[in-house]
Amino acid sequence: MVRVGILGASGYGGGELLRLLANHPYAEIVLATSATYAGKPVEESFPGLAGRLSLRFAAEATLDDLQRCDVVFMARDNGVAMKEARAILEAGCKLIDLSADFRFRDTSIYDRWYAGPHASPDLAAEAVYGLPELHRDAIRSARIVGNPGCYTTAAILALTPLVKAGPDLVDLGSFIVDAKSGVSGAGRSRFGPGTHFSEINESVSAYKIAGTHRHTPEIEQELSALAGRSISISFTPHLVPMTRGILATCYATLRKPIDADELRSTYTQRYGGEPFVHVSRSLPATKHTLGSNMLHIGLDVDRRVHRVTVVACLDNLGKGMAGQAIQNMNILCDLEETAGLTGPGLWP
Repeated sequence: MVRVGILGASGYGGGELLRLLANHPYAEIVLATSATYAGKPVEESFPGLAGRLSLRFAAEATLDDLQRCDVVFMARDNGVAMKEARAILEAGCKLIDLSADFRFRDTSIYDRWYAGPHASPDLAAEAVYGLPELHRDAIRSARIVGNPGCYTTAAILALTPLVKAGPDLVDLGSFIVDAKSGVSGAGRSRFGPGTHFSEINESVSAYKIAGTHRHTPEIEQELSALAGRSISISFTPHLVPMTRGILATCYATLRKPIDADELRSTYTQRYGGEPFVHVSRSLPATKHTLGSNMLHIGLDVDRRVHRVTVVACLDNLGKGMAGQAIQNMNILCDLEETAGLTGPGLWP
């Protein structure tokens, strides 16, 4: 059994880790920390786990606590993991960080978009970006995995086959990502008018437009690495009145004629062996991936304007966060990659 610790376990990401790991065949949760619920049983924060986990939240992780863990999930705010990672590694643990602290190979990018300077640039340099569909081999031998964001997972996987096809097929400077997120993407502790039911219900709003959203450089980093050249995108996120889900509608200008079936075949070939990516002949919806670790992709071609539209959907707490983190744990620990993650989405 892999002994698991979750630091910051009472947030939405931590709760989803608890839910999924409670049924994992090869993992045992030995530590879950929460300053808010310290000393209280897990079900006080997540009533749905009553009878499933006989575990109490600890206020913090001691050295003895960490030494009982093989893998530690850090589900804390940006800026925490980079300060605590060294002690976690010295305790003999592998670290999977759900914040942005270890997503960037170049910490000067982190410093520009987050509250820098980065406290552990040497560790950031060795960390692996935890998108298995792109970095599976590197994840296997990593000590630190920077788990991707939800918007970024959807956008990167939607656009990867186009980038790999190269500039003969698409204009690599034409990418536009228009994405929608459920409210849980803001986190459990983010209180303010923007997350009040009375203000978000029956309303859709864009935010952090014109290249100001922090996921923009994350998407650009991965697409640029795939292309072998610098790629910039236009990214517009939206908040929609639902609890969970990401829908990313991505656009690119075609440089040669191609029909939708031929392009869909390119996607099927690219993702045919991937257990958590499904290429659909129809356009996916967020309900299709709710509660699962799946990402669904659909596409079509508008020949009038020489443009392809790719739609990708995932659960922001599943493949966009905790589910993907467990997928990374499975790879790190040489387990079946699908272990604990085979449950289908909820319907309706």
